[in-house]
Amino acid sequence: MKRCAFGLSFLAAVALLVLAAGAIGAPSGQVLPPTFCSKVVSSGTGAPDYLIVSDLALQNPDRVATKMVAAIRFVLAQHGFKAGRYSIGYQSCDDSTAQNPQGDLAKCAANAKAYAAALSVIGVIGAWYSACSGAELPILGSSKAGPLALVSPTNTQPGLTHASGGSAPGEPGRYYPTGRRNFARLVAPDDFQGFAAVLLARQLRLRSVFVLDDAESYGLDVAVGFKRAARSLGLRLAGSASWDVSQSNFDNLARRVAQVHPDAVFLGGFACPHCGVLIKELRKRIPTARLIAPDGFLPIESLVKAVGSSANGMFVIGPGLPPSRFGALGQKLQQKFGASSAETGGAPVAGQAVEILLAALARSDGSRSSVTSHVLADPVHGGILGDFSFDRNGDLTPSSVTIHRVRRGGETIDRVIRVPSRLVR
Repeated sequence: MKRCAFGLSFLAAVALLVLAAGAIGAPSGQVLPPTFCSKVVSSGTGAPDYLIVSDLALQNPDRVATKMVAAIRFVLAQHGFKAGRYSIGYQSCDDSTAQNPQGDLAKCAANAKAYAAALSVIGVIGAWYSACSGAELPILGSSKAGPLALVSPTNTQPGLTHASGGSAPGEPGRYYPTGRRNFARLVAPDDFQGFAAVLLARQLRLRSVFVLDDAESYGLDVAVGFKRAARSLGLRLAGSASWDVSQSNFDNLARRVAQVHPDAVFLGGFACPHCGVLIKELRKRIPTARLIAPDGFLPIESLVKAVGSSANGMFVIGPGLPPSRFGALGQKLQQKFGASSAETGGAPVAGQAVEILLAALARSDGSRSSVTSHVLADPVHGGILGDFSFDRNGDLTPSSVTIHRVRRGGETIDRVIRVPSRLVR
């Protein structure tokens, strides 16, 4: 892993630009180094006024990030590499290593320092990995030229924007040392899956739900999210309990759940090595109860393989829209770069991030502070992800969540639920 080291001449040039431009205006000509970024892509008619950069895990073997980069370039070309009166260039940057293909935290921090120092950078798309965004946000937000916006297509860790059941100490405040927000996410955070499960329960006219969790941070996020929304919306909790990820015998736990005769059971956690046994026990003891699980139990193919016919009828939640629900530009991006769902980022959601940054820059005075304000404040109408805005935390509102249903060992899209962020409060 290589860090970017800027020489004294570069730092001096940055300082002169700050003094000359007062952090407003177009400091064209600055580019990020080839040690971790691609060459600048632009209209080819001179140096662009500003740069948009993506900070993604390009060494991740699933190659989704590569499709996202291609989509970003395509959308910029569709706009003629222009945002209002400003010309735009683009650099694709890598925050991963062979050892840490999801994102290397030291590299993430080093990248963020480079973005903050290069005054031409007006917005960042990324990071792939929530922890990487956590390393970058304080650096980008503390830039002397003003807070630099980070728009993530993939981050679902709630603590980046608001406190939740599994939040670490100091979240989210530690990511915003100046007190000003500079982060917007385009996918529902994990606890919103718990909110969506409550809305689903109400739509199914269920009267009581027993909540289980695995006592891990993700499980606490979704389970506490469920409980919070249930209290807010008047859904009765039949009880709650935890399982251990190493547990293999669930007789006592299933018996405890069955004793209160819930209409449904919410499985708050990741599918553990023996969670198939848990589901089978629940099916045996309360066969009429609905089973609802978060995306920790996706993909459906793996769930069915582990559980067999006991999975039939289960509802499994996935953040984001199904591919068929993307807007016209999203459909075009899928045709060109391959179908993907919002929960995995992919080309359509990366394209939406570009559209947001271009619109914000076009409406701004050209300063980082102004662009960031417009990113967070301006609603989107008819976008790839539909109509939405960002709440005061930087969360999408409403956030779309897809409800998958297991039928005869296969998967169907049961419905899409739009989750209002007010349930966070």
